[in-house]
Amino acid sequence: MTSRPSISFAKFAAPKKGSVFVFAADGGGLGEAAKACDPAGALARALPVADFSGKFASSAEVLAPEGTSVDRLVAVGAGKVSNLDDNAWLKLGGTVAASLRKATEVAVILDLPELQPDGRQAASLAAGILLRSYAFDKYKTRKDKEDSQPNPKAAKPAKVTIHCADPAAAKKAFAGEEAVVDGVLLARDLVNEPANALGPIEFAERVKALEQLGVEVEILTEKEMKKLGMGSLLGVAQGSPRGARLAVMRWNGGKAKDVPLAFIGKGVTFDTGGNSMKPASGMEDMKGDMGGAAAVTGLMHALAARKAKANVVGVIGLVENAVDGHAQRPGDIVTSMSGQTIEVLNTDAEGRLVLADALWYANDRFKPKFMINLATLTGAVMVALGQHYAGLFSNNDELAGRLFGAGQASQERLWRMPLGPEYDKLIDSKNADMKNIGGRYGGAIIAAQFLQRFVKDTPWAHLDIAGTAMGAPSSEINQSWGSGFGVRLLDRLVRDHYEG
Repeated sequence: MTSRPSISFAKFAAPKKGSVFVFAADGGGLGEAAKACDPAGALARALPVADFSGKFASSAEVLAPEGTSVDRLVAVGAGKVSNLDDNAWLKLGGTVAASLRKATEVAVILDLPELQPDGRQAASLAAGILLRSYAFDKYKTRKDKEDSQPNPKAAKPAKVTIHCADPAAAKKAFAGEEAVVDGVLLARDLVNEPANALGPIEFAERVKALEQLGVEVEILTEKEMKKLGMGSLLGVAQGSPRGARLAVMRWNGGKAKDVPLAFIGKGVTFDTGGNSMKPASGMEDMKGDMGGAAAVTGLMHALAARKAKANVVGVIGLVENAVDGHAQRPGDIVTSMSGQTIEVLNTDAEGRLVLADALWYANDRFKPKFMINLATLTGAVMVALGQHYAGLFSNNDELAGRLFGAGQASQERLWRMPLGPEYDKLIDSKNADMKNIGGRYGGAIIAAQFLQRFVKDTPWAHLDIAGTAMGAPSSEINQSWGSGFGVRLLDRLVRDHYEG
């Protein structure tokens, strides 16, 4: 994997070597600490020539600047100081990381005219550096297309020192931020892994590693799920020789009497569509059809690593939807754990079948305060919302409102979509209690209506992350195919509303 930068914090001091990053406000103004890094005024002379005005996330640099022994002096535009919230600093951290190149010694001078960012903002900047630095290249044996030499070892990681007004406060804030970053990167790793390396059993083994953080983990096998009556989930898995697993994660960071929060994820490690097979074009992307399970796993890592003061349960259904002589057929009728029967008219509408049993299991066993499920569930949500928002469906206005707010705060944004009895009628079946597809229109809504039949009266939300968890547009903090969408969003939800 790409070498991860190390992050430390220090009091302001003029660096003696390496690459130095300073921030310029709108109009190009530099803070006093930044000016001290440029005693000969090389950067001040270069910025007007480069037409640099301090526009947000822009940059200009001077190589081997006069009057210092540093290699590079880089100015990064911070824009209007009044607009600099935590998300802005996160993005500026990504801008710094994008300009690191092969630097091994890096100093970031966190200072602006009329503003010395606090410890929280310094931590956000550091988190942005780590998020942008991620690249999934573990299977590459060469540095790049032009390099014919093998690359058995990763490049030496950069040592990044962030010079700020309160290093102690920054270090303390960064401990929590780094825990969340690690959860995001875990989710990205899981989504990016090829399906031959990450099937249900291998995914379950990755989940077991969370025990090192104090997470209690149970892995249910097919035999145990069969005893529980999970015919809906197991029906999806029956065409694959790789088996199915239900992974249950518990973080007990709250009071013993506190009712747990429950997060449920769809973990289809590869989706051929089954007998309702997908077209060949783009099928390789279906290695990412476990983005919901990846997000739940990453969230549990984040909460445990930062010692969240909440009781939280994560449940993920892990299957491979394959095609062979044993695979589920269109027209088959299965019995879910709830006892409700489902006519499977399309084997490519499989994620809802997995979630039906996972939701019922989580609700029946843990009786949670609420349930939130995440799934790369429908292409229809991408038609409706594109790839910048995930679809939000909920039976509870308070939960929906809190999720929307957490999405705005984290910039992992959600848009609420409707539910209603009019849509519910579309999945009534003549041959069973329900069918797994409806008509041509409203596909994302119909999938949500299906899931709602397995949550009883428990406050519940369904997040359709098909457009945001994989192949999402690149951003200042993510250049990876797998984005890790959902980890920062749900950590923010728990942090803001549910920790004691």
